[in-house]
Amino acid sequence: MRLYVSEECELCDRAVAVLAAARAPDFECVCIEDDTELSARYGVRVPVLHDVSRDRDLGWPFDVGDVLRFLSA
Repeated sequence: MRLYVSEECELCDRAVAVLAAARAPDFECVCIEDDTELSARYGVRVPVLHDVSRDRDLGWPFDVGDVLRFLSA
């Protein structure tokens, strides 16, 4: 799992807290600002939880229930 974020993003901080509350498995935070492709894809949508193995996204806003459903689907 990856959490796409940008620098100094309050919503991104909230997303990390939601993932912690959901006891989400290990995920890495990836800042999109230095990557042109990621910036084009996620620039106005961060934070976005990305399931690498299934190539699917859960866009903000999300809560603990949304995360749990996303992880179990």
